Amino acid sequence: MNVSAHVDTFARDHLPPPDQWPELRFDLPELRYPDRLNCAAELLGGPPGDRPAFRTATGGTWTYGELRARVDRLAHLLTGDLGVVPGNRVLLRGPTTPWLAACWLAVLKAGAVAVTVLAQQRPHELGTMCEIARVRHALCDVRAVDDLAKAEVPGLRIATYGGDAPDDLLRRPAPETPYPAVDTAADDVALIAFTSGTTGRPKGCMHFHRDVLAIADTFSQHVLRPRVDDVFTGSPPLGFTFGLGGLVIFPMRAGASALLLEQAGPRQLLPAIAEHRVSVLFTAPTAYRAMLDELAAYDVSSLRRCVSAGENLPEATWRAWYERTGLRIINGIGATELLHIFISAADEDIRPGTTGVPVPGWNARVQDENGEPVPDGQPGLLAVRGPVGCRYLADPRQRAYVREGWNITGDTYVREGDGYFRYVARADDMIISAGYNIAGPEVEDALLRHPDVLEAAVVGRPDEARGQVVVAFAVLREGAPRDAEALRAFVKAELAPYKCPREIVFLDALPRTATGKLQRFKLRTGGDQP
Repeated sequence: MNVSAHVDTFARDHLPPPDQWPELRFDLPELRYPDRLNCAAELLGGPPGDRPAFRTATGGTWTYGELRARVDRLAHLLTGDLGVVPGNRVLLRGPTTPWLAACWLAVLKAGAVAVTVLAQQRPHELGTMCEIARVRHALCDVRAVDDLAKAEVPGLRIATYGGDAPDDLLRRPAPETPYPAVDTAADDVALIAFTSGTTGRPKGCMHFHRDVLAIADTFSQHVLRPRVDDVFTGSPPLGFTFGLGGLVIFPMRAGASALLLEQAGPRQLLPAIAEHRVSVLFTAPTAYRAMLDELAAYDVSSLRRCVSAGENLPEATWRAWYERTGLRIINGIGATELLHIFISAADEDIRPGTTGVPVPGWNARVQDENGEPVPDGQPGLLAVRGPVGCRYLADPRQRAYVREGWNITGDTYVREGDGYFRYVARADDMIISAGYNIAGPEVEDALLRHPDVLEAAVVGRPDEARGQVVVAFAVLREGAPRDAEALRAFVKAELAPYKCPREIVFLDALPRTATGKLQRFKLRTGGDQP
């Protein structure tokens, strides 16, 4: 590895041992980055200052020149008033706005490590992530600060933005001069993205400065192929790497602009596309399905690229969207561990019902549990390698994800004879609902924090609209009321709302084997009682 610019070396010190890393491939010329690289400076440095960078639903526009000036001001405040040094982890929290994106860029330009979380996450979840990443600094939209404060993270310094207080980050005096980017190494950690594991304890995925550019120089450059006049928008928040790439990294790498929406459900997306002449859309299959019935009411003729990821895209949804719009949805599979999409296809190369082929710069295969490739047409575990790979933050689950140099994504796939990859199912118990990854054990833990719950089991059941929905089974203390709505309200106070069970079934006992092992398959298939 190169000499680090980090003063606080926690992130590099807690990378997995080198023998547990995946094999990294830099096969394309554009992936051969210099040893010294600050990705924020690269993203900010190219486009002319008068070109639009970020747009808002209310019609506001930030040019690249304005964005650079605001990022530099924030970087001065970070390293001055707030005492952030290179390598410190800085938590970012708030709705999707230009200011959240500017904070992310400022953290990276200052050589610190960005830890962007969801505005929906609750104190217990936030506290766990801060503990794992040893977070001591946070920049938070004033509207999202309450739960972060309630997390009571020891030593956490929270600076809010967007409020009226005299010490608000946007009101503090700061130099108006350019901020020289910290001379980070290409393999200095730039961000830690958290993903839920099947045990419920989140895993911190560490990505380097070069990784941020690599996802733009592979999927975006070779499959999406953006133009400088494109207007990007989408539903995934910046706390998801799907949203970070699609709404910040990809448009900025191309010198294009992004419409950042605080509310980006299907009902908000269609009018936003029509009003702002959006040309590139990132969202989940659930949203494409939900928008079908409303399409006729809006002018979406500006769209030229539609990207789907986060869950499997059903062929029926692809065909229905194509029939209504004439647009071929670009399907893709990515992972937080690999930062963004690594199998996809666009335009005439799309085969409805498949995910696609490995993105240029990436390799993929289907293998068995022993790591041996399986013949085309047979299901197995998806294995991937490329310029970005899984590096968990001090987590023993690294050994399960990386095997013999390959990233094992936890998905069951079939490679067809023509080289296209077709999704079969998740290989573990992760529930994927409307593009969100939900770990059943994490929801179980929340249920078990209720004083009346003795046992709990959570599974995913198929759902036409969302792919899967969360269903919980609970055994209560004798005499406790079987009040499903009260229990749902309790879980909503503990976890992000999207993790809350859609249905709670009360049982006298959970189905178990003779040795006491929970029989989840009975719950998934409707066998409620043992």
